[in-house]
Amino acid sequence: MSNKLGVKSNQSVKPQTMRRVAFASFVGTAIEYYDFYIYGTAVALVFPRVFFPEMTPLLATLASFATFAVAFISRPIGAAIFGHFGDRLGRKKTLVATLLIMGLSTVAVGLVPDAATIGIAAPIILLTLRVLQGFAVGGEWAVSALLSAEYAPAGKRGMYGMFTQLGVGTGLVLTNLVFLTVNVTIGEQNEGFMNWGWRLPFLFSAVLVIVALYVRLNIEETPVFREEKQKRTLATKAPLGELFRTSP
Repeated sequence: MSNKLGVKSNQSVKPQTMRRVAFASFVGTAIEYYDFYIYGTAVALVFPRVFFPEMTPLLATLASFATFAVAFISRPIGAAIFGHFGDRLGRKKTLVATLLIMGLSTVAVGLVPDAATIGIAAPIILLTLRVLQGFAVGGEWAVSALLSAEYAPAGKRGMYGMFTQLGVGTGLVLTNLVFLTVNVTIGEQNEGFMNWGWRLPFLFSAVLVIVALYVRLNIEETPVFREEKQKRTLATKAPLGELFRTSP
């Protein structure tokens, strides 16, 4: 995000509006990171056998974790691109986009046929969806933190900005609770878990995304962005380039 659009604090936001914005940042980030982390859990428990059955256990595990790692390559790319459009189109629109990309990618992971059904296409599709997850979560964190900070009154930007980070930890806890529930009710060693049970946490993401989408659609664009737009001082070409020129 361009420094030019993120340095001001708002003094006139009502407390109930600020609570709603903080909650939107928290819930949206928690659900996006839930999506991000359930993939990591499935990588260890499921994917070696489901998507790499022809490999030795060691190679299958390495290949599975390699698909996990690619998200950390696409993540900074997503941060740069969504930062660019966040400065030009607005924080709210950008956050809705990251949420939808992450949610749809995660649900799609739960629908990918196994390698026994469609062969090598299965891990390729899986890898593509993981790239999209990393792309979305790269934009989510920065824009979400900026949303709270730009709404926050002077002297409280750090306090309200923390709700994004709280969402990250909450997403991790939620991931483990959901997988634990599936494990207890179906059983990790049960054949049903490997056939369809592992897909439930991914499909459950659809419900969570609808909740987060509702929350985010019911907040307004940040006062800072609206002010810059009204003054026609938005970055129109390359916000990232402007950042390095004005704040090296």
